[in-house]
Amino acid sequence: MTEHLPLEGIRVLELGTLLAGPFSGRLLGDFGAEVIKIEAPDKVDPLRDWGGKKEDVGLWWPIQSRNKKSITLNLRLKEGQEIFKELVQESDIIIENFRPGTMEKWNLSYEELSQINPRIIMARTSGYGQTGPYKDRAGFGSVGEAMGGIRYVTGFPDRPPSRIGISIGDTLAALFATIGILTALNERHTSGRGQIVDTAIYESVFSVMESLVPDYLLANYVRERMGNILPNVAPSNIYYTKDETYIVIGANSDSVFKRLCKAMGDSSLCDHPKFNSHIARGENQHELDSIIEKWTKANDSEVILELLHENGVPSGLIYSIEDIVKDPHYKEREMIIEKSHPKLGDFPMPGVVPKLSRTPGEVREVGAEVLGKDNKEIYQRLLNYDDDQLINYKRNKVI
Repeated sequence: MTEHLPLEGIRVLELGTLLAGPFSGRLLGDFGAEVIKIEAPDKVDPLRDWGGKKEDVGLWWPIQSRNKKSITLNLRLKEGQEIFKELVQESDIIIENFRPGTMEKWNLSYEELSQINPRIIMARTSGYGQTGPYKDRAGFGSVGEAMGGIRYVTGFPDRPPSRIGISIGDTLAALFATIGILTALNERHTSGRGQIVDTAIYESVFSVMESLVPDYLLANYVRERMGNILPNVAPSNIYYTKDETYIVIGANSDSVFKRLCKAMGDSSLCDHPKFNSHIARGENQHELDSIIEKWTKANDSEVILELLHENGVPSGLIYSIEDIVKDPHYKEREMIIEKSHPKLGDFPMPGVVPKLSRTPGEVREVGAEVLGKDNKEIYQRLLNYDDDQLINYKRNKVI
């Protein structure tokens, strides 16, 4: 563990549930922020039960809630709202991903909270953002992916639109929200004031959709589903091998394509009029893919990949999780780590990204299994509550 983490001294109040909000909290916690996960005593985060299970433990929660402290607080009650305001006085960041208007309904608008603490930053993630005609609609990641454009271009042309195998909309929103939080933190050094970070899931998806806008508005081109290829970018595809697996090869630039031809033992292919330029290869990508797959089908994947790596051609197997956990590069980069879990012992999970050279992040503990595990520590340390107050608040279902 490092002596100092880059976000030490930053306190985060995390109110969100499931994915988009809590993933931002996880990222900040990995780099040393004190993240206080707040759940209602009678309405816990559903993510506690998501993922596979072992010994009745949901296997997603220990990862998503790592490096966080768990407290309970009922924000639907007036007393709970007043306690939250006290916590805001002692904090830097609020993360929430409720439907717009929820915080206002609880008398916890940014305007009111910033009167209490002008330096507070509120990261608000929702399906459609805090403004606009759709702001009041319920918005899950799947809908944001559809509206943002990624579902339309995902899949094969002869099949309906497909989803990516993870909750990519929520994850992208969390990443953009985290960028916004860190940007607002940096700006606060100058102004001394916090601000709202308004992140919409659909906008987060739309932001990574490359050149779709000018393609359509300037060239009247609508990108469609293309399966495993990119239109007019070749070769860049998956190819079947003799040992009945698939490998990815990306060799669409001129210099890399020449190295691929050398690996295939057919340097003349680079000079063929159909393949001697990026444009030509794009126009004839299906024919080129057939030539390459004829070569891959004649060899085992290990042999092909060794040749490709020797010649500097980007390529690799399509990893399952079994391949990932066995891979020495993942191990060397500490991308699969283990932390002690109170019920399951050594608990494996992804490591910290990105890698900082001088002050790297770290996973200090898995997500708290016991709801409200840190109530006493947080309420007494930050708000100076005594035992009698905590007992009374618990009796009245405030915490």
